[in-house]
Amino acid sequence: MAHTHVLVRQALFVAITLSLLSLLDGCSGPFRDPLEQANSSVAKANEVIAEHNGLSEEARNLYEEARGDIESGEEPSEGSTERIAQARETMQEARDTLEEARGPLAGVQDLEVDPAVKEYAQLLSDTLDAQLAAEAREIEFYEIAESDPELDENRDRAEDLIAQIGDGYRRAQDSYDRAQEIADANPELLEGS
Repeated sequence: MAHTHVLVRQALFVAITLSLLSLLDGCSGPFRDPLEQANSSVAKANEVIAEHNGLSEEARNLYEEARGDIESGEEPSEGSTERIAQARETMQEARDTLEEARGPLAGVQDLEVDPAVKEYAQLLSDTLDAQLAAEAREIEFYEIAESDPELDENRDRAEDLIAQIGDGYRRAQDSYDRAQEIADANPELLEGS
């Protein structure tokens, strides 16, 4: 069997970590409770994002193992196909988990906090949306690879999906970078972002 070269999908991955500075000591008035709520919402989102990151890394590792087997020149084995199926299932679980982070971040918009905190949370929500869209395309890629491991019949569609995945991850990174700029410009409100 001739050596088959399987597509390598881009693994750009936005690892979102964020926190609000707890300036609660010394804060008074109506902003104390909303800032605590915003901080709690961000902490909840971080927990979910951390779980997502572990699952998506696991999915990508499974795919890379399968890809290595396929590129070895051997006939694709049932084990390779099973690993691709596991990668798809694990990425879907990661994506479902990431969906859960949207709620806490969206809740920040309803709080009476500094506009920079709201803008920051919105940009992070935009990051999640772009990440989720890219991961949906990545799951489609795994579905194709599962049924056609060497991409003999679906190479064009797979290449198109890889381009869409890359664009989606770039959008996520751009949004995250804008959020980081807000955090850097507002160190009195946002820390460790």
